[in-house]
Amino acid sequence: MFKSISISDKKIKLILHIIAWIIVTIIPLYLNYAFGGGNLHRLYEFYLHTFSAAIIFYLGYLWLVPKFFLQDKKFTYVIIVLGLILATHYITNFIEESYLFDPVQDEKFREAMKSVTGKDENFRPPMKAFGFFNHFISSVLVSGFAIGLGVMEKLKQNEKKQKELEKEKLNSELAFLKNQISPHFFFNTLNNIYSLIGIDGPTAQESVLKLSKLMRYLLYESENGETMISKEIDFMNNYIDLMKLRLSPRVELQIDFPREFSDFSFPPLLFVPFIENAFKHGITYRDRSFINISMKIENDQISFISENSMGKSSQSGDLQHSGIGLENVRKRLVLLFPDNHELKIIQDEAIFHVELSIQKKKLQA
Repeated sequence: MFKSISISDKKIKLILHIIAWIIVTIIPLYLNYAFGGGNLHRLYEFYLHTFSAAIIFYLGYLWLVPKFFLQDKKFTYVIIVLGLILATHYITNFIEESYLFDPVQDEKFREAMKSVTGKDENFRPPMKAFGFFNHFISSVLVSGFAIGLGVMEKLKQNEKKQKELEKEKLNSELAFLKNQISPHFFFNTLNNIYSLIGIDGPTAQESVLKLSKLMRYLLYESENGETMISKEIDFMNNYIDLMKLRLSPRVELQIDFPREFSDFSFPPLLFVPFIENAFKHGITYRDRSFINISMKIENDQISFISENSMGKSSQSGDLQHSGIGLENVRKRLVLLFPDNHELKIIQDEAIFHVELSIQKKKLQA
């Protein structure tokens, strides 16, 4: 049951259990000597019933609940618990009658009953039935407490597993994005650089340097699923500069990224799919077209806007098959910031508009 719980959690639970048992042991001892006249028989009876309840609790908590109750074997669980309750009742009752019988208290009880009834006879109320009823009710409550703790731990383990699965899914989504960027983007960029070598050597050299920076970012900086927002912005700038190599003068391009801000950690490649989509579907070489990309980091909010014209080829269903896939970005946003983001995508015959806002403070928490 404790396999998926860390060592620190085990130590904390052990300490809490030890503290609880110290309290359960010391307080009755103090109360007995302070107000009970030091009656050891009464104290021993209390410890006997407490030990009986502890057996029921720990057998349920460590064995019965995880093995039967949480494994949809509730009928078997109930049968075993009832048998355990009966066994502990008869064992404690036997110990009380054989070893903890107090003749002085019994004589006092007989005298009290005689004064009440006026008869000198061994009259006793149904104490055994009352004792069994009391033992049964307290044992059911203890078993319910064990079930509650077991269910809480099960839910905690399920939540931990779910987070691990989500993390693995995020890593796979990130790997998918990398793989989608690499093939066609690097192929086209290398072709553009090759054509520049004979025309503009310095620009070709600068483009090779930017391409190497992009490759380094994809291979190393974004490997752990976290990077700095400054590095992400540098990546987007280099990406856009390389994409500009194949733009014609008829394409109007406006880029506005923040230059001064407090750096913070951020998931990599979150905005690049929108940029890639804008360059893929926002360019037409027959008519004038435009691409506007901007980002703001103000107060606690990150705002990203991408807007591009729609070429005739983009007005068909090919947007559904864009290189990186906007749907994958939606999934990443839901997994990364389930309640801390707002994504708006507006499309008509002329313009494709994306607006994404993320709460920075919650992102950093």
